[in-house]
Amino acid sequence: MEKSPSFLFIITDQQRADWLGCAGHPVVKTPNIDSIAAQGVRFSDFNVAMPVCMPNRASLLTGRYPSVHGLRYNGCVFPRRANTFVDVLRAGGYATAAIGKSHLQPFTGLAPVQQESFKAGAIKEAWKSDNQDYGMEEPDRYEQEERAEFGDDYYGYQHVDMVTSHGDQAGGHYQQWFRKNAIRTGKDRSWYHDPSNELKHNYSAEQAYRTPVPEDLYPTTFIRDRAVDYLASRTGSEQPFFTFVSFPDPHHPFNPPGKYWDMYQPDQFDLDIRYTDHLDPPPPLQHQHEMFQRGELPQVKQVGFMDTEQAIRETMALTAGMITMVDDAIGTIIDSLKQSGHYDNTVICFNSDHGDYLGDSDLLLKGAWQRESIVKVPFIWSDPATRKHGRSDALASTVDIAPTILDRADLAPFFGMQGHSLLPTMEEGLAVREDLLVEHNDSGPRMGLSRPARVRSLKTKNWRLTVYKGEDWGELYDLRSDPKQVKNLWFSEDHENVKSGLMERLVDHLVAQMDESPRANRFA
Repeated sequence: MEKSPSFLFIITDQQRADWLGCAGHPVVKTPNIDSIAAQGVRFSDFNVAMPVCMPNRASLLTGRYPSVHGLRYNGCVFPRRANTFVDVLRAGGYATAAIGKSHLQPFTGLAPVQQESFKAGAIKEAWKSDNQDYGMEEPDRYEQEERAEFGDDYYGYQHVDMVTSHGDQAGGHYQQWFRKNAIRTGKDRSWYHDPSNELKHNYSAEQAYRTPVPEDLYPTTFIRDRAVDYLASRTGSEQPFFTFVSFPDPHHPFNPPGKYWDMYQPDQFDLDIRYTDHLDPPPPLQHQHEMFQRGELPQVKQVGFMDTEQAIRETMALTAGMITMVDDAIGTIIDSLKQSGHYDNTVICFNSDHGDYLGDSDLLLKGAWQRESIVKVPFIWSDPATRKHGRSDALASTVDIAPTILDRADLAPFFGMQGHSLLPTMEEGLAVREDLLVEHNDSGPRMGLSRPARVRSLKTKNWRLTVYKGEDWGELYDLRSDPKQVKNLWFSEDHENVKSGLMERLVDHLVAQMDESPRANRFA
């Protein structure tokens, strides 16, 4: 009987598909990720189910869209009763571990958002509580000195080393480790996290912060070392494993530590698509431009905003530093996989949960305005069965990851999974989808929208159609003649038939967004 493969799944937070050396980026250095791609298949058109952290991470684990799996926007929780492909692997005999950022539950500890138009009565929500503990990622759990325990089943994971939030002030098990290890430097946690101790710099970019936290105490290092420790613990074991290694970088704030701060210079980077390139800027982009002209920033730091060319270049340089630090950590992790004796039977994957505008149309971060810069992410699959270089231009989605991994493990998916296995694409060059759906939901009105965003996009190899709930405008782009998507054809009379046909295909996707599980066990 063929031995079941192990899996090492590495994921970053907020990284564009084109910010890798193997994807053709002319500046950023990612030799270790490039090495994975050189011995695997790199997807050039891999798209998220939703360009927001929590919903897309739940889509990765379930192979289901946010409108179905229940985690529809940031700040909510992924139901503990939901099955994941990690549950399937565990039931199939795999050892499972999550190391780093999970973000399946809120890690702020804040109360739920109350919509002004909603008047709550005695019963506030449509669903009864399932009485599960949803405080696993909240900060209070990690204030104690003893390691916060998770038990042995966190969405299918038996072992968890948790990192919450972002940048040098990340929390979770990292925070507990940081408190203990900072002491040897002669300074405590509060000193390192005091903004008055920021190291000097001359950058003007918003959220650029030169952290005093040294490289060896930064979250990327903690995650690297915990992954190394876990892989070392698998040495000599015949049990296959699934190890999820999740880095919070290069998500803002932009604070690469030590040598990574000035590893790149702003003048090394060029801006590609500018606001002025758009022939008829869509309303969200117009709104961001008007805010920029007034000198205003969004109230929430996670929302996209427009900045000056110099500030964007600075942000690019700092982002590149964060990416290269992650890449260096990945090199160490791959070395430890080889030392464990499992490299020759381990599928290695590299992915990100969503992208970043990162200068696209003069914007930074992410938002309800759907662009390839936030929707397209890296996906690399390096399989020990081949370990040969390849590239696929086939359409693929985050919802396809779960069925692909289970297919490779020769385990049946659970009923209700919506994605498709990509093994036929990688092994035989067969396209498994002609189009795909991208969702976006928001908990509040942003980017000039009058209501919380409900956005749906249909993407084919040649077209992108985007519809905004309640708006009398939308977006339609010809990806062949307009790959930068600056000429909106929504109101073009010459493209009415194209728009109508794509609308029908989008409606077909939306009709399918119901939870098929559980199956009826008898006919009514």
